[in-house]
Amino acid sequence: MSTIRDDELLIEREFDAAPALVFRLWESRDHMLRWWGPEGFTAVELDWDLTPGRRWRGAMASRQYGLSRFGGVIREVERNARLVFTFQWDEDTESYCETLVTVTFDEKNGGTLQTFHQAPFSTVAIRDSHVGGWNSLFNKQQLYVENFALAERKGLRP
Repeated sequence: MSTIRDDELLIEREFDAAPALVFRLWESRDHMLRWWGPEGFTAVELDWDLTPGRRWRGAMASRQYGLSRFGGVIREVERNARLVFTFQWDEDTESYCETLVTVTFDEKNGGTLQTFHQAPFSTVAIRDSHVGGWNSLFNKQQLYVENFALAERKGLRP
């Protein structure tokens, strides 16, 4: 991992799937609904279309934490390579400022290295509170992507 500032979050995750597939499963709202949100959360709403300048919205629910709403704006899309969008929680906007998220998809050893960068956070504590949530979301994403890739390798087109 690279050296990052206190107001940045950087998470790298390797997938046993091609970058085009990993990107496609970010691109599709229907697929994202199946893996978006930390473990224990269910995505219940997602208005997601990768058109630069377009607003996006989402909501996820958890018995433990209730309903969480969030959204932002799609900024950049480089098919199979990079996504840039803003992210902000609807609740407690004084503590949780708008952040910029950049997700890149690079080929690595026949699979994908997904790099997730989010900044700026208003405090180190708020940044640190996102580490577990995003890693948990990426656990769900990894299982979904790699199972999907396996099905495609076996000739299925789910």
